[in-house]
Amino acid sequence: MLFPIFIFKDNDSDYGVVAPGLPGCFSSGRSYEEAIENAREAIELHLEGMAADGEAVPEQREVDHYSDELKAGGVAALVEVDTSAYEARQSERVNVSFPKPLLSKIDNASRKLGMTRSGFLQRAAKKYIGDVFPAEPGRKTNKTG
Repeated sequence: MLFPIFIFKDNDSDYGVVAPGLPGCFSSGRSYEEAIENAREAIELHLEGMAADGEAVPEQREVDHYSDELKAGGVAALVEVDTSAYEARQSERVNVSFPKPLLSKIDNASRKLGMTRSGFLQRAAKKYIGDVFPAEPGRKTNKTG
């Protein structure tokens, strides 16, 4: 899963990083590259804590959604983190049937995206549910931001 991060730098400081899609997740680094790598580690630790607390991995929003961070001069980047280990703790095996041509298309698409079949179907289901049932104002959802 791709996690948006924002990197900030003052003249007399290290690079600071926030992951706004995971409130309370932040990091730093002496160089830009180190800041990104440390952000990945911070995200993984944050997700590990969420999983231990029984919380689901939140869907992430597009970078443009975080206008406050952009207005504050943050440089946007995306960090890829394999969330399967955190999601597996809350997974349940189910048996579903698909027509063979559709299953072939699903497998081809997931291969091209470097995903498992399960990961692809989970992402597709989350997107479909979000599109069909958009969040109502004031209603808590699994999306952050």
